[in-house]
Amino acid sequence: MSEKRIMVLGEKENFLIRVLLKKLKDAELPCEFVPWSIDNINAKWEETSITTIFMDEGGRPDDKILQFLKDKMSENSSKAIIVGEKNDTKYVTDRLTTDHVYMSFSRPLDNEAYIRAVKEAVNKAAEGEFRKSILIVDDDPNYMGLVREWLKGTYKVAMANSGLQALKWLGKNKADLILLDHEMPVTSGPQVLEMLRSEEETRDIPVMFLTGKSDKQSVMAVVALKPEGYFLKSIEKDELLENLEKYFRTH
Repeated sequence: MSEKRIMVLGEKENFLIRVLLKKLKDAELPCEFVPWSIDNINAKWEETSITTIFMDEGGRPDDKILQFLKDKMSENSSKAIIVGEKNDTKYVTDRLTTDHVYMSFSRPLDNEAYIRAVKEAVNKAAEGEFRKSILIVDDDPNYMGLVREWLKGTYKVAMANSGLQALKWLGKNKADLILLDHEMPVTSGPQVLEMLRSEEETRDIPVMFLTGKSDKQSVMAVVALKPEGYFLKSIEKDELLENLEKYFRTH
């Protein structure tokens, strides 16, 4: 597999960008300049750890490029560091959202602070800290463990075997999505969902049900609770990953 690099995006490789690349290389941070176009970004994306968007006085990437970057970063929970004039960095940050921007720097650039930020971001990326967090709530430890194995290569995954344990975990941790078993014996999935929606800290966390019942009546009962979605427990690994990726990309 290719070594992961810092992708330095710019309109063209000018003197300022060459200075930036030298600073990165001197800090033993593999890097590469890539002109901002969809084809160029896509060709180098698999080799990229962190992206730097460097805006000179010449301009800034257009909305199509920023939307493409946003989609790519959503796919693998990547982050960008923005460098430019204040109005340019705001323009880019507004379109990428704070979920995708690790840090912004105004020009003239403080090189030492920038290098520290890149090193920090690279380390966090390597440790999986930028991955989306999924909490699985299910009373069946075997099924819960299986789903965790499926997801752990792509997401940060936590598990809870009851609604109360889930609420306790959420009191100290953040989840981007909850996969909630619909048919739990003590406190059912619908009851857990009601508990989540009654608390200010958890009411906005997206919830998708896991259900072992595929008959129309059972499915309609799940849908009536208005979760973000639901999965049958018979779903295969690839289909589950594909659907979760699609969800995070579109939300």
